[in-house]
Amino acid sequence: MKYKGLSAAVGLVLLAILAFGFFNYQAAQQAAATATAIAQVNPANCAQFDCRPRGNDNAEMVFVPAGEFTMGSNDGGANEKPVHQVYLDDFWIDVYEVTNALYKKCVDAGKCQPPGSLSSAKQSSYFGNSQFDNYPVTFVSWNDAKTYCEWAGKRLPTEAEWEKAARGTDARVYPWGNEWDGNKANVEQRVGDTTLVGSYPAGASPYGVLDMTGNVWEWVADWYDGSYYANSPSRNPPGPPSGQYRALRGGGWADDHYSVRVAHRYDLTYPTFSFDFYYPTFRYNFVGFRCAQ
Repeated sequence: MKYKGLSAAVGLVLLAILAFGFFNYQAAQQAAATATAIAQVNPANCAQFDCRPRGNDNAEMVFVPAGEFTMGSNDGGANEKPVHQVYLDDFWIDVYEVTNALYKKCVDAGKCQPPGSLSSAKQSSYFGNSQFDNYPVTFVSWNDAKTYCEWAGKRLPTEAEWEKAARGTDARVYPWGNEWDGNKANVEQRVGDTTLVGSYPAGASPYGVLDMTGNVWEWVADWYDGSYYANSPSRNPPGPPSGQYRALRGGGWADDHYSVRVAHRYDLTYPTFSFDFYYPTFRYNFVGFRCAQ
């Protein structure tokens, strides 16, 4: 009887080891599948554009050539006016929003703070869960975003750089053109949460940048000033020298077609506006970022 009991115990241990190995194998397979998905989601990008891994994070970046573009819109709020021409030197910008997996490398290196929450709108386990490695990191402040980009040997894009990368030189309304198509971006609560970065290749900008409309709002380098366009430099505008709020661009997964226009700047004078939204310390499940060089 003693040996039978021992055999049963050994059998249970072996079953536990096999089960542990199986579930770890499943997790590894899921992570590999997710990595493959992000690599294959828009294979034309680097074939058509000057696109390559850059920086300490080896994130895929695309080259935006020097030249003029049209900034602002007559169809938005006063803070989008006047429409004006801006000249920018060439720069690089991340093809994708910074992902959970990339941001975790900075956290593990001891350089970045963990996100303010490890959850997302629908997922209780999001950051640090391999199933969502290649989804955009959220619950990061402007300060967190700046720290990450500097760790990666990059920086946050200026508002002007972000807008040019999103719309090109033909003053389009959305990254893909002038006509609204909610199937080309993660918007309007259709998913109700973030999606795998690059899931909407038909929504790519003229330079091949993805998710510039929807998914998550993106921090940019500038202080926010609703009247800045009236006096901003025509060459490489750096944004106001100081301020209280930082600028966000692009709209998120819950926003409508008006808020995800590439020229859109959230109007702080709107009666229902939450001023917390633009503080450099603000963190929420619809805010992320990408880097530039």
